[in-house]
Parts: sequence; C-alpha cells; structure tokens
Amino acid sequence: MVAGVSRRDFIKLGTFGGITVMFGRLPVAQATEVHSGQHPTDWLAADGKVRYRWDAIRKVTGDKVFARDFRAKDLPGWTAEQSHAFFIKATDVERAFDDIDLSLLGPDLQPDRVLRHEDLARDGVAVPQPADLGFEFYGKNFLLPKGETAPLYGHPVALLIYHDFDRFEAAKRKLRFAPEAVRYGAVTGLRPPPNYGAARYVRVAGATPADPPEFSPMQDAVIWGNFDGDTPTWPDADPKGMFVPRSVLLPHRGGGGVRDARQVAHETYEPMKRGMAAAAVIAQDIEAARQNPEKLVLERQAFSQSIDPCAMEPDNGNAWYDAKTRTLHILIAAQSPYEVARVAAFMVKDNKRFPVEKIELLSGTTVGYGSKDHSIFPFYTIAACFYGDGRAVRIANDRYEQFQLGMKRHSIEMDVTLVADRATGRFEIIKGFYNCNGGGRANFSFSVAQVAATAAQSIYYFPKSDMSTAAIASAAVEAGSMRGYGTIQGMSITELLVDEAADLLKLDPIELRLRNALRPGEPNTQGAVQLGDPRNVEMLKRAAAHPLWVGRDRAKAAYDAANPGRRYGVGFAQVQKDYGTGADTSALVLEFDAQGKVTMRHCVQEIGTGATTAQQVMVRRILGKAPDVAIFGETDFPQLPLVSNWEPFTITQEKQDELSKNPFWVPFILPAMSASNSVYFIGFGTRQAAQFLFENTIWPAARAIWSSGPAGGQLASGYMTAADLRVTPEGIGGGGMSPLSFEQVARKAHEMGLVTGVAVHCFSRWEWARAEFDIPGVGRRKLPVDALAVRYGDGAPAELRARMDTGGYDYIKRSSVDFPPAQRNNAGVTTYTPAACIVELNVNTFTGEVEIMRHHSLLDPGNVIVPELVSGQQQGGIAMGIGHALMEELPLYGDGPGNGTWNFNRYTLPRAKDVAVWTQTAEYLEPLSESSPPKGLAEVVMIPVVAATGNAITHAIGKRFYRLPVTPDKIKKALTT
Repeated sequence: MVAGVSRRDFIKLGTFGGITVMFGRLPVAQATEVHSGQHPTDWLAADGKVRYRWDAIRKVTGDKVFARDFRAKDLPGWTAEQSHAFFIKATDVERAFDDIDLSLLGPDLQPDRVLRHEDLARDGVAVPQPADLGFEFYGKNFLLPKGETAPLYGHPVALLIYHDFDRFEAAKRKLRFAPEAVRYGAVTGLRPPPNYGAARYVRVAGATPADPPEFSPMQDAVIWGNFDGDTPTWPDADPKGMFVPRSVLLPHRGGGGVRDARQVAHETYEPMKRGMAAAAVIAQDIEAARQNPEKLVLERQAFSQSIDPCAMEPDNGNAWYDAKTRTLHILIAAQSPYEVARVAAFMVKDNKRFPVEKIELLSGTTVGYGSKDHSIFPFYTIAACFYGDGRAVRIANDRYEQFQLGMKRHSIEMDVTLVADRATGRFEIIKGFYNCNGGGRANFSFSVAQVAATAAQSIYYFPKSDMSTAAIASAAVEAGSMRGYGTIQGMSITELLVDEAADLLKLDPIELRLRNALRPGEPNTQGAVQLGDPRNVEMLKRAAAHPLWVGRDRAKAAYDAANPGRRYGVGFAQVQKDYGTGADTSALVLEFDAQGKVTMRHCVQEIGTGATTAQQVMVRRILGKAPDVAIFGETDFPQLPLVSNWEPFTITQEKQDELSKNPFWVPFILPAMSASNSVYFIGFGTRQAAQFLFENTIWPAARAIWSSGPAGGQLASGYMTAADLRVTPEGIGGGGMSPLSFEQVARKAHEMGLVTGVAVHCFSRWEWARAEFDIPGVGRRKLPVDALAVRYGDGAPAELRARMDTGGYDYIKRSSVDFPPAQRNNAGVTTYTPAACIVELNVNTFTGEVEIMRHHSLLDPGNVIVPELVSGQQQGGIAMGIGHALMEELPLYGDGPGNGTWNFNRYTLPRAKDVAVWTQTAEYLEPLSESSPPKGLAEVVMIPVVAATGNAITHAIGKRFYRLPVTPDKIKKALTT
C-alpha cells in the first residue's frame, strides 16, 4: 500500500483508466449536479401526482440552472476572477496550417494569452486517449499543429484567452467572419483520419422462427471489416485465409475495452467465414428472385442528411486550476459527468507541469439530445484552465460556433433491397448497406453505424438478412451521439420502402405490415428475442381503424376538388426503437432518518427528459414518500467502492469469471446519460433500492406496529404477508390494517435497528446481473443487483453498527454473482418501444410547400411514471421528426457549418405552424399488466413521423422520395419530371 493512500482511495484510483497507484497517483474525481439537495416538495401533490417538474420553478423563473448560467464568482470555493476564451478555427482542409494573424484586432484587443498546439505539447497537455474508447475517439490534437492540415472543417488552431469580458467580446466579434486570421501554406489535399469501422450482421433462419438459425450474429459472430480506401472489405470463405479486422478494435456505444485484433481474428475467423458463406447464399437468393415473377425485388438508394441538434444550451464549460492545492475545479454541461470525471483524471494523471491531485466537478442541468454525451468540449475547457494565470477560464460557444464545432447527426447513404413473395406478401430477405459519414473526429460514429444497420429491420421479421455498415472519416464536422442514434436514418428508409412494396403488391400498407410484423418470441436480424410482447400487431390494428386512415381516399377526393393547386395525402409508418447500450448501469443511495426524512443520492443526470422528477416519483410510489433531499449527477459513492476494467463489451467469459471473484468488481461503474435510458435502465436501480426497503424494512416495521398492544394487536387475528402491504393515500397500509404514516414506520424501523439505508449498483448486458447476499437481519437474498451496501437504524446492536465502515454503510460482499455473457452484445438490443404515426397533409403543387394538417401518434410506453413527461417527449419528438423530414439539412463540406457562417438565419427549424401543434393527437397503449416496466421512449417518438410524412406526400402527389429532407425544390422538380 502506498503511504498516505487509504484502502478506499486505492480502490478508487485503480478504477480510472485501469491503472493502479503504482504507476502514478490519479486524482480523486467527484461530481454533483448544481441545485441538487434539500428542496420543497410542493411539486408533488398529496396523492403522488406530479403538479409540475421538480426543476420547473427554477427554470421558468430564471434561476441559475444550466452550466452556462454560472461564472466563477457564483461557485463556492472558486476564485472570483473569471477569464474568457474563444477559438480561432481552420476553414481550409486542403492546405497546411501556417500560423494565425491577429493584426485585425489592433493593439487594444490583443489577447492576454494565445494558446497554440506547441504550448500544449511542451507542457504535456494532450487529448485524452483512453484505450477503452478506441483509437483517437476524441481526435488527435486539441489545436492543429503548424504544418499539418485540418482533419475537419472548423478544427481549432488557437485559443485566445482574455482576462476581461469587454475586450473578449469585442475581439470575438471582429474575428467571427475573418478567415484571413488563419494563414495557410502548401496544398496537401484532404487529410481526414482513418475510417472508423465496418461491420456486417448476417442471419439465415431455421425452418421456423422458433428453430435455431443456420447462422446469426448472436449465435455465431458479427462479421468485422477492413477498408480498401473508403470501400469496406470482408473476410472471404477461404478456409486457409486469415483476416485481421481493424474494426473490432473500435468501441460499441458506451465505450468498451479494446482487444488485440489478432486474438479476435483467431477466435472469430471461422464463424466469420461461415457468415460470409451465408451472405453469399443470400446474394444468390436475391438474384434468383429477380428471375422469378412470383417474387418482388425492390432495390432503392436513399440518403438521410446531417442535421444540428439545436439544443437550447450550446456547449460550454468553466474550469479553474488551483496550483496551490493541486485541485482541478470543473463546471460542465455534459450528459455524462462521470465519464468526464473519469477521462479528465486520465488526461491529467501524469502531467508534471500541472500536477493534479483532486478533481472537483460540477454539472449543470443540460439539454443535449446526445450531443453532450462524450463530447470533447469539456476537455478543451480543462486544457484552457491551466493557462488562466490563476483565474478560472470559461469557453462558451455562441450559435455560430456551435454550428461550426458542435456534434451533428450522421448523414447516411443507404442501399436497401427487399424481397417479398407476391402471393402472400411475406417478406423473405432484407439486404442493406449503410454508409455513415462520421466527419473528422471518431466519437461514436462506428457505433451509430452499427445501430443504423441492426435497427433498419424496423418492426418486421425477416427469415434472411444481410445488414452491413461502414463509418467513414471525412472533412465534415464531427458527428456523434445524437437523438435517434442511427435508427431515424435506417428505419425511416425501411418504412418508405415498405409503403412502395405495398403499392406494387396492391395491398393496403398497414395490411402488408400486419403480415410481416414481429410477433412475440420472433428474433431480430441479430438473432435476439426482444423483451416481452412487441405489441406491433395491436398497434397496427389500432392505426388501421383510425378515421384518418379509413377515410383517406374519400378525404383526398373531396379536398383536391375543393382546393385547386393543392393535393391531399395521408401517410403511415410504424417503428420500434431500442433503448440501452449493452453496458447499462445505475447506482444510488436511498435512506431515511428516525424522523422520516428521506434522502436520495443518485447518478442520474438531468438532460431535459425529466429524469430527476421521474426517479423521485418511483420512490414515492413504492415507499409512499418522495425524497426530502435529492442529489443528482453523483459520481462518487463511497458506500460502493467498486472497481472495473472498463471492458463490458469485449471481455471474455473466462476473464469475467476470474474478475467477478473480486466482490468489488463490476463490468462498468456508472452510465452515460442518453435520452431513452433513464426510466427503465437507470430507474431499475431506483426501483430495486426502494423495493428492498419496502420489503425488508417497511414491512417488518409496520408489522411490529400492527402487532403491538393487547392480545397481539390488530394483526393477530388475521394473516398478512409482505405481498399484502400497500401504499395507500392515507399511508402504509394493506391487509385491512389501519394506515401508518411514513414517519411512524421510520421511527419504528430505527428503533428496531432495521436496515434504514441501501446503496445498490445494477448492471445490464441485455440481461440483468444477479447476485446473492447474506444480509445481517435480513438473510440470504438473490437480487438483480451486483453490489449492495446497507445502513442499520439507530437501535441496531453495536456489532452491526461496527460493520458500517464503508462510507457509513456495511458493504455486503456478494456470495455469488451471475453476469450475463459478453456474447449477448452480438444481439444488438433486446429492449424496444414501438411507436406509430398517421400524418395528414397537403402539398402546394405550385410552390412545393408541404402543410402538415394533423397527425396522430400511437405509443406503447409500458407503465407510465409521469404522463405529462411522456406527452412532452411525444410532442417535442414529433416536431424534431417533422424538421428532419421536411426542412433541416446541413451541407457536409465547404459550404456547410464548418465554415463558421451558419446560424438560424440559414438553418430552418420547424415552428408551431409547421407541426400542427393545435391539431395533434396521441393515444397510449395500456400496459399489459400492473407489473409491466416503463419503457424508454424519448427517441422513438420522433421517428415514425419522418416516413409517415414521406408516405403522405406520395399519397398526395404520386411521387416517391428516398432522399431526405423532402424540400419544396425536390417536390417541384419531381412534379415536372
């Protein structure tokens, strides 16, 4: 043990970057979300219904809520001095960078500090390169070195730091549209990074959907690719060959440990060969179908565009390096504060010029639609603060900068082939290639490309499928994690294709979908079976009976006759969107004192979905009381001193079995927040913690109260178990017993020395880890958690209280644990939410403009936690989907946002008038039972409206569009050809 480092510190330090303290002390990184803590509870009515969001009052009254709102003087313990900084960026990607020219600023506006690549290189300040995130995930350089060519438009070449705001703002305005501030040298041509990866998912079914497949990714292998230029190359079926796929070195969503490519090649080459043989059979079957008049073969090329997420809060960060205490203070706008803390520690751990022993990280509430998930921006802020001369340094994009530097949704070129039987309408084969433009920084491009391919089947069962994808590097602005994550691109095109197939087969589009929709237990294109009943058939039948659909042809005839120059159309689409990453975790502490005050510390980060509200409602439903104190965005749980090797996607079963013998080891520690994961995956931990207290504390305490008094109390004459216990409007009751207030039960639980606090960690790899624990006073329990700690009440005996030596809790070492095998990640996903949309519109045949008149959505949300949040996500998602379908688009290269001239004067967002805000309707399927889990839905709600709009345009004017968005110019051109 290293002197001065506690056992807990040793464990914590070993978690970051997979390095122990023997190789250098890592900073202790902690984070918490601003404005967490004790709060009024009037947002929640006495009956448990939400009156308004937990954070609503602060937001609408202008409180400081977002990271962007804060300056150093607002943050306790920070220096009061605040500096400001902005980037100068390259807009030429074919010539080498020479230098910057600040003469335009004159003598009065020169910066207090000019930061170049050479300064950072001299001081060892470099872009973090965690091995578990893959090759140059965050890029190669913060600032472009002299003599090198920018790998993407808008790459920063220098950072200008000012100690006063007025000169900073004046200088920034002068240089905003001044490309002459950057000088270039020799012409080099494009110099993007290497392509990001290629993968292929081939499946050939058995005799029936229930039979083992002849080949599938889950059963056999994903096929990894290499590149010949920008063309993916695949293993051949040569039994003497060897194929070492570079693509396997790259991470899936959420990160993942990197394995040696040759080892993977040795392990997987045989199944990959068989997969390529299966792909060859599928190609032969498609060719045979082309020659068979009984088969329909539909082949289309398609395109889904790059767009900006347009989050309300542009990227920003504020950081201060306190050299005296060697502390790095960071305030960030991030969806993944734990990931920022972890990677920040990795970034600074060995720096001798700016030694860091402690990181204190604050995260503001944010909205990023994915764009603040694993962004490089926080690390730019950290790099800048070392050069603040003792002041905090703030970098905050304005809208021009956000368009130029912020992450985008990937544009994807697609080639899709669908084979169907003409007599039955049953789909037989789908084959697709999804060419994903990742821009000039890797980020999650390869993962997005994989999701685009694996999700493109939409809601249908295919006996044979060959879905391949490539993530290409280019000079375009970085694309990464964004709402939809590849599915809005791939599924939208599938839904347009299915409508055309229905037309050619002379079938009603919903009827064709009914014949091919996935039924319970049927596998997806990776060979996995999704959780529960997909309910696609039920939703399709509801849509088929809706008046908008039933009366569409009569309505069209009447409208077209009454409105010369306009054409009426109704379109439909239905999709199912996955939620989860394959390495989903949750961690929290839930406890109450003897007065009944409930405290929750939780890892969930608010990103606009209302997750912080929903987690508290979950506690209220189970315990009968919401937290009095709620702290969110936590990254430090001393009650759970966990360690990880950060390889949740690639770990071998042998290694996992060995590591899991350590009772502190888990495959992954804390989650990155994404739009659809909080209610199910993160909420799973919340529900487990509350249910544990309900069963093991609330029940025995309530039973003791009901059993006290003369003749054994009111319970003696009856029979009651924990299954009869209920939360009622009057308190804790059930079984005919008199209701008890939570405060009464809490006092009794403390008096009895029961468990009054629980800390849990959960992990899912498309299956929840389960472990057994011997818990004093409770007994042996097998729980869907992989780490557990408990706190005993005030009346607990001394020997139990002595066990509470880990963050004030008793860490219960598990007796055994079952972690799901990493092979389950070959399944892609198993948790889905279905959604459908009917769109009514008209097209102006003179201008090409589309007017959305009405739309009706259908959704299966499972058991809804907060109906108003579901409605808000539904309405916002519809607006985003209509924007994607009709108007939002960014050019990829020199005339795109990377040139620094884009703002909302050039980028069209949908307004209320564009999205039928007053005529929209929605219906939600009732849960199958009271025990149905809630479903992640923040992403799926925006997808079906895209294809439904396209299909409605086709119904209106008889023209089909496979290149999005469907703009007035495209419509006018189609009407004249």
